[in-house]
Amino acid sequence: MNFDSEKPIYLQIVDMICDRILSGALGGGERIPSVREYGGTLGVNPNTMMRSYEKLTADGVIFNKRGIGYFVADDAKDSILAARRKEFIEKDVPAILERMKLLGLDSSIFNS
Repeated sequence: MNFDSEKPIYLQIVDMICDRILSGALGGGERIPSVREYGGTLGVNPNTMMRSYEKLTADGVIFNKRGIGYFVADDAKDSILAARRKEFIEKDVPAILERMKLLGLDSSIFNS
């Protein structure tokens, strides 16, 4: 995996796992690889991988069954969609609208 130097690696891994859930590559209740397994696959330190899993767990995207492993939460897709939509509306839309204003564009461009 090629990592972007602008964003912490553990957050890029969180985004990658969330993208896999949104695409259907990972489904609710499905077991995900162990920290060491996934870290080895991605070529990252297990501590970095653990930070990713901790963030995903705190966000309710995955959960740990002690002694068995990590699993995708049944409602993971819905919670990821809600969080990403909220971020888009709060962060991206205002930036897009500001950019449109600076370029002298209005919503009529979408009707063309």
